[in-house]
Amino acid sequence: MTASAASLRARSAAWLLLPAIFLAGCSPKPPAQEPVRAVKFVTVGTSDYDAQPEFSAEVRARVESRLGFRVGGKITRRQAELGQHVQAGQVLAQLDPQDYRLAAEAARAQQAAAQTNRDLAAADLKRYTELRSQNFISGAELERRETTWKAAQAQLEQAQAQLASQGNQASYTTLVADVAGVITAIEAEPGQVVQAGTPVVRIAQDGARDVVFAVPEDRAALIKPGSPVAVRGWSGGEVLQGKVREVAASADAVTRTYSVKVSIDAATSPALGATVYARPQALARTDVAVIKLPTSALRQEGKGSAVWVLDKDTMTVRSQPVQVVTADGNEAVIGSGLAPGVMVVAAGVHVLSPGQKVTIYQSKEAMAAAANDRQQAQSQQAVEAVAATKKEIATGAAK
Repeated sequence: MTASAASLRARSAAWLLLPAIFLAGCSPKPPAQEPVRAVKFVTVGTSDYDAQPEFSAEVRARVESRLGFRVGGKITRRQAELGQHVQAGQVLAQLDPQDYRLAAEAARAQQAAAQTNRDLAAADLKRYTELRSQNFISGAELERRETTWKAAQAQLEQAQAQLASQGNQASYTTLVADVAGVITAIEAEPGQVVQAGTPVVRIAQDGARDVVFAVPEDRAALIKPGSPVAVRGWSGGEVLQGKVREVAASADAVTRTYSVKVSIDAATSPALGATVYARPQALARTDVAVIKLPTSALRQEGKGSAVWVLDKDTMTVRSQPVQVVTADGNEAVIGSGLAPGVMVVAAGVHVLSPGQKVTIYQSKEAMAAAANDRQQAQSQQAVEAVAATKKEIATGAAK
């Protein structure tokens, strides 16, 4: 074969191999294997659940009154301020009294006129009584004079009552506190024209204090008057003991909850209006064995909750739906879906997929401790092997 023929055959072979090379370059790459993730696990077990619901509550006065003027008029001055402590008889607000003073003066003038008419009728009666004793007038004339005197006396008494009423009306233009307490609300301002009875200030009476909170209707029937309630402050402090004083007979029209009032000792009561927490003992459930998981182990799956469960044979995870009953601090109480002894992923649940291979995560400290244990075990085995060899040598030499 000539050199040119050999070169031609080599070129032909190269051209035949070229499509195969292109096809090999265009073929899809095999999918990359999913990495094996190291995840933290917790072993499911049962623990005691101290279930005692806690409700947000408010400290209120047992008696709280809305005070208003007994007459209408324009407010000229308001001495009471929000949060002020007032004593019984202290002036809270004043109305313009000018019209009531004029009415009292008119009533006083009417009384004076009625008294003058009464005195005149009394003088006539006395004179006609003397004339009747002398038989100068008839008995009928004397009776008319007596009737006139009685009418004048009645008019005087009416004028006196009217004067007293107008005097009271004038005094009602000053609003005074009827009890000692704290001003909790201001409902009218100077310059405002109010009707009789319109609330101007709200006063919380000194004395007994109540802790008020609301409960749903499925629990209201469990709380009875007289049952104990533990009360603690929002910012901590001593836990106070109170007793249920009243449970509302009907639900609130908006919230559909029932109001509960708990009486506490006024001497140790938190400040009026303070936020506290109430724990009714009637709703407590203790020593109940339940399954708890950290909230980081839960994930949303559809409309429910689920966790990743470890298959120890294949070291893969599978999704397991669970039912969450309630929360206990940073842990979730599981009602169904899990059994004790199962290993559940405790963290990183959102980066896993069904059937994914995993390994049990170990911290650096745990890995270092395990390596140290292995090293110590190997050293101990070496020492024991050297000791055994020496023993064999010594035994052979003795023989």
